[in-house]
Amino acid sequence: MSQPRHCPAVLIAAPASGQGKTTVTAALARLHRNLGRKVRVFKCGPDFLDPMILERASGAPVYQLDLWMIGAEESRRLLWEAAAEADLILIEGVMGLFDGTPSSADLARHFGVPVLAVIDGTAMAQTFGALALGLARYQADLPFAGVLANRVGSTRHAQLLEGSLTEGLRWYGGLSRERGIELPSRHLGLVQASELNDLDARLDAAAEALGASCDAALPPPVAFAEPTPCAGTASLAGVRIGVARDEAFAFIYGANLDLLRNLGAQLEFFSPLHDRELPTVDSLYLPGGYPELHHHALAANVPMSAAIRAHHAQGKPLLAECGGMLYLLDALTDVAGERAELLGLLPGEATMQKRLAALALQAVELPEGTLRGHTYHHSLTRTALEPIARGLSPNGGRGNEAVYRLGRLTASYVHFYFPSNPGAVAALLQP
Repeated sequence: MSQPRHCPAVLIAAPASGQGKTTVTAALARLHRNLGRKVRVFKCGPDFLDPMILERASGAPVYQLDLWMIGAEESRRLLWEAAAEADLILIEGVMGLFDGTPSSADLARHFGVPVLAVIDGTAMAQTFGALALGLARYQADLPFAGVLANRVGSTRHAQLLEGSLTEGLRWYGGLSRERGIELPSRHLGLVQASELNDLDARLDAAAEALGASCDAALPPPVAFAEPTPCAGTASLAGVRIGVARDEAFAFIYGANLDLLRNLGAQLEFFSPLHDRELPTVDSLYLPGGYPELHHHALAANVPMSAAIRAHHAQGKPLLAECGGMLYLLDALTDVAGERAELLGLLPGEATMQKRLAALALQAVELPEGTLRGHTYHHSLTRTALEPIARGLSPNGGRGNEAVYRLGRLTASYVHFYFPSNPGAVAALLQP
């Protein structure tokens, strides 16, 4: 085995969701990028929206890391490859630092990456120090870099927060609560990067504000070991796969597309919203997204609907995830009660609701093999179709999502992580 690769790295975590981890991670990435450094950013756990922002901030692709869904060895490979080119590696954590199994803390400990804790300083003074100390000392073997305050009200407020730190905890600076810095959100999380016309201005403003409160020094280097080579026999050589990608369908793991290409597939991207016909393809992949925001426009694109129906009628493979599955239903009703008739390939209807319907990691045993992924949605689906399988969560979370099959059509709420079983993916999409 070769020598490990060394690269400065930190994992940005928080006591809970909503503390501003993505804003701070994006600000750090843009700050170091503007200083001429090559920054690689990763997102801990399943997420599609945060990586879109982080890609714009860093100027490089963003991949997921997770000890269960992605696996320790695949996560190691991604970090080892990034360490070969990066001046700095940033990992944005998920939920609270110790939440979930595995947690962000588990990932940090496994790879020896020190934790930078982001704490929302709103309406807080000396208690900031107590919270920081608890995060740093709760698990004795957790590598800990220091603390960064978010949503700081003033210079004096930042001084109070910094002064509250004890036992040598390092102060990494503070980010103000200016409106031009915070990133807007909607029901599934942040607004997509493509929808924010002023995103680069926000990122530059956040980077400048953060740079004014810290010295932008690189953290100490972390040693990333070379992963064990993995030999695979799966192949999609010569298979043309149509991948839906537009404003309605944008929730796609970059690693999924990489795997399809590495298996030999030729990817053809198309828009169910704007294109009038399908590209010439053997198989279709309809990922998740926001079809509920565009369901009338999707229904109005009659030529595209006819083309996808014809693809299915010819017995060609079609894999649909979450929003892609909603597109296949007879109809979809949004939170305002507006209903639109859609493809009608999957019997049933879905209705959007304001409350979260499911959030869980998932492992699904399909006839082709076991695939891992996650589920996160606000819709409820009604169908008389019997599922061929149901997902199981390692955390016992809400989910147990059904997987439906009609001919070569496979549909589910689960967002599958393709590298978890390349052979199963190849079997699903092979003509």
